[in-house]
Amino acid sequence: MVHSHFKPMHSSTPVVCALIIKEGRVLVARRPLGKRLAGYWEFPGGKIELGETAEDALRREIREELGCYIEKLYPGPVVPYRYEWGEIILHPFLCTLSPSSPEPIAHEHTDMAWTLPEELSSVDLAPADLPLLPWVLNVTSTPVQLFS
Repeated sequence: MVHSHFKPMHSSTPVVCALIIKEGRVLVARRPLGKRLAGYWEFPGGKIELGETAEDALRREIREELGCYIEKLYPGPVVPYRYEWGEIILHPFLCTLSPSSPEPIAHEHTDMAWTLPEELSSVDLAPADLPLLPWVLNVTSTPVQLFS
């Protein structure tokens, strides 16, 4: 017997984020008022739509949110994170701006900052982004050229 108040469990929402590297710094953007996690800084990105690859979703989200183009996507550790409103599965990518890309502009965020990787721990990052800090510190300090 099904009760009218029964609510099925929702599955996790797959999301992507870009750790855009420029001149040794990583781009972070501040979430706008009126949205979940308002005021927190984040690595920009968004939901993966049905039928999209993570890479395609990231390119689309960055075009929509920042008006720029990214390339040389280097995947990072997948992070499952449960907020009180639901669980996300975060797919991060280290990347660069395409040579022909305009500079990022905050279309959906209230602010942006190019931050040194070692200073990210002092930024009020969204909770799901925090587990990425050891990875970004490791890959940005590696002398090997990630994007060659």
